[in-house]
Amino acid sequence: MKLITPSFGLIFWMLIGFGILFFILAKFAWPVITKMINEREQFIQQQLTEAETVRQEMKNLKSEHQQLLVEAKDERDKILADARKMIAKMNDEAKIRQEKETDIMMLETRKAIENEKMKAITDIKNEIANLSIEVAEKILREELKDSSRQEEIIQKWVEDIKI
Repeated sequence: MKLITPSFGLIFWMLIGFGILFFILAKFAWPVITKMINEREQFIQQQLTEAETVRQEMKNLKSEHQQLLVEAKDERDKILADARKMIAKMNDEAKIRQEKETDIMMLETRKAIENEKMKAITDIKNEIANLSIEVAEKILREELKDSSRQEEIIQKWVEDIKI
């Protein structure tokens, strides 16, 4: 039973050893240990605060990024809409210009056709007049070969003039 129940001397020396150890630890080790624990706690708290700040900044950057993305898409859509309007306007202007040019060309073509028609009619009239004169000339030559016939025709013309 001696092992289970220690003697008074053993307990006394154990208490003195424990007291000295406690005093040394309390005087020299615990302040350093508590200081290190406090510094570590402050460091961890500072890191957590910085992490929270960084997280908030990332959240803000993400929302700014989303906003910039939306603005860029809106700007792109606006530019595309403006380009479509400009293309439509240019197409309309080209179509109107082409119609005007076509109308001018058609008018000029009609004038040219009319001029050619009048020229052809004039040429035909001149040709008919020349042919008529030639025919009349040939007929008169045939009729007037004979001098008695010439006198007879002249007499007839004179009588027609008197009436």
